Amino acid sequence: MHAGLILFLWMVAVFLVQLAEGWQLAALTIASLAVALFGARAHCVRLLARIRMLLLAILVLFAWFTPGVAVFMDWPELSPSREGLLLALVHGARLTAVVCWVAILLARMPADRLVSGLYALLRPCAVFGVPAERLALRLLLVLRYVDEAREDGRNGRNGRNWRYWLDESSVHTEPVRLGCERPGFRDAAVLVALGCALTLWWWLR
Repeated sequence: MHAGLILFLWMVAVFLVQLAEGWQLAALTIASLAVALFGARAHCVRLLARIRMLLLAILVLFAWFTPGVAVFMDWPELSPSREGLLLALVHGARLTAVVCWVAILLARMPADRLVSGLYALLRPCAVFGVPAERLALRLLLVLRYVDEAREDGRNGRNGRNWRYWLDESSVHTEPVRLGCERPGFRDAAVLVALGCALTLWWWLR
């Protein structure tokens, strides 16, 4: 499947999860968490650990600052509201689902294909003056530098300081190539099926 189509489907899924509620959101979040832990466990655990304070902030802000019925009737001034807890649960579930999909995307899609897909999505924006190729190449370089820094950490090195980056002998002369995939019949069929499914879902809402 074309890398740009994969990213497009991912963005559609992120948009749709913002519209999910009730048992649909609960099932979607549980399924996303299960798939991420099975197929991208390391990425999922690391990303969830990084957003733990954000989840806590969502809980506090919604649960204690949303008007409603107090959970603990004997201490209404200190008690969170039921409506606030429900809102915190909904927004926390949506964030968790999106983070799980990010983990799956990073684990299953190499950096080169990820940048290639982003370039394919940005190319139509060139008519508005958006430098799609430059943005994609810069993102590719950033991802490579991040990978190198991560590799240094795994090997027990403290990372490369500013003297390393100013040293001309340490600069990689390897050319940077931006891949460009061609869409096929299967990609067109997926887009048609997605359009039909979204149209049907919209009419059944």
